[in-house]
Amino acid sequence: MSDFRRWTKTRFQEIASHEFLSFSHWRRRILFWTGAVVVGLSAVFFAKAADYAFALFGRVASHGWWVPLLITPTIFALLCWLTQGALKATRGSGIPQAMAALKIEDEAFRARLLSLKVSIGKMALTLAALLGGASVGREGPTVHVGAGLLYSMGRRFGFDDPTAAGRFILAGSAAGLAAAFNTPLAGVVFAIEEMSGTFEHRMSGTLLTAVIVAGVVSLGVVGNYAYFGDITAALPLGNAWIAVALTGVTGGLAGGIFARLIIPSTFGFRGAMERLRARQPIVFAAACGVALVLLSLLSANGLYGTGYVQARDILQGHGDTGPLFGVLKFLGNIASSWAGIPGGIFSPALAVGAGLGNNIAQLIPGADSSAVVLLGMAAYLAGVTQAPLTAAVISLELTSNRQMALPIMAACLLARAVSGIFCRVPVYKALANNLIEGYEAERKAALPEESAEKPASP
Repeated sequence: MSDFRRWTKTRFQEIASHEFLSFSHWRRRILFWTGAVVVGLSAVFFAKAADYAFALFGRVASHGWWVPLLITPTIFALLCWLTQGALKATRGSGIPQAMAALKIEDEAFRARLLSLKVSIGKMALTLAALLGGASVGREGPTVHVGAGLLYSMGRRFGFDDPTAAGRFILAGSAAGLAAAFNTPLAGVVFAIEEMSGTFEHRMSGTLLTAVIVAGVVSLGVVGNYAYFGDITAALPLGNAWIAVALTGVTGGLAGGIFARLIIPSTFGFRGAMERLRARQPIVFAAACGVALVLLSLLSANGLYGTGYVQARDILQGHGDTGPLFGVLKFLGNIASSWAGIPGGIFSPALAVGAGLGNNIAQLIPGADSSAVVLLGMAAYLAGVTQAPLTAAVISLELTSNRQMALPIMAACLLARAVSGIFCRVPVYKALANNLIEGYEAERKAALPEESAEKPASP
């Protein structure tokens, strides 16, 4: 009988200690789910606010061609000034900040990049950039905000262990992308391919749940929709597959050059631009704003904002952006990136790809124009990010199109290979490495001071 009691007690302890019944694990799950809801609601608010901000700019800019010449450089200069100090982490896309914070398990470094103040500032300043007509997107910033919100919530409720905090950052990033584009599968692939490079088995269920919850919140508020509408384009086997080769090479070439141009460097033309910005950063940002306005005057529909409307119109076959839209949007995106203001590159990259794809479609009369445009969007995004899986899944989910799966994956893989010739390190990884190098330099510089403060050994 005693043996039976011992056996029963042992089995009971094993069941009670099981992860499914663990209080701490359930506490973490509930916090993840709550955080995912917050991220989803924040993404929806951010999207609505971004549309309103850019629409307001459009109404003001319609009063004359000279109006953006006053507004855009001023906003660029103001944002550059505002991000000189504590809000420096709000600059750029935000994805490199999340990647760097995931890699460096230092609480002070992570808090500097992902604090609640940075998350709120990122959202507010990106909206200000769109209010000034900047050629930036909100999807990268939404990833930054999602990572910051879940990280801050985790710390607030006691999950400040470096490994646990990293899980919150990863889940917040994936949930942010899923909610921003309404693409849950892309959120998971993005977390694997871009953010972590690996996929911890124990994290899989939590990550998927966070993505699903954020996606459900987005669906509940704005409905079940495809970002660019339902596109029924198809590309049959045959001569039309020439489009895969043309879009893959063109997207990879243009994407690799773009990535190379926005990564800080001390050499060549990029190094010269960096030195100019270092001398007079605010004046340089204003000059970038002027360049964007002047480029926009050459475009039929302007280059301001995310480029979502132009990309959608081109994709649906009733756009009137002009033959140079892709090239001009490419240059406008560079001007906005060089200014160092908050804002992402996802949506603007899709717009560039749509413009380039439309140009390629004119060279292949027998191919479906919408199919070639979709290939161009996917290939250019893959060329910029060098993340072919993420680019392919995003492109498929954005258009609810499954017929183009093989051509899109082929174009993305080709674009990734071509892009790597011009830019050896993927753009987000290179920008994250710059943040990490800055942290390492600060840490090394602080070591002599710490040593000097210690009393000498007797």
